[in-house]
Amino acid sequence: MATSETGEVTGTKDKDYNIIWFTEQCLSNALRLESYVQDAERDGDSELADFFRRAQAESRKGAEQGKEHLRKRLAG
Repeated sequence: MATSETGEVTGTKDKDYNIIWFTEQCLSNALRLESYVQDAERDGDSELADFFRRAQAESRKGAEQGKEHLRKRLAG
């Protein structure tokens, strides 16, 4: 019988864990996309490099929003 973890094992409620996970994934994605931008630039594909830059900007935006939610929750 499987049960889902609701914070009893980790000590972190699902909603808090989820925002932490989301923020980490956005930051990780922004780092990964930097490699993709460099690969595209090295191959002279400015269209693809711009695409990855836009995606990277969205990941940074998500990370900033996640960090703001964490700040509010940690302060309160």
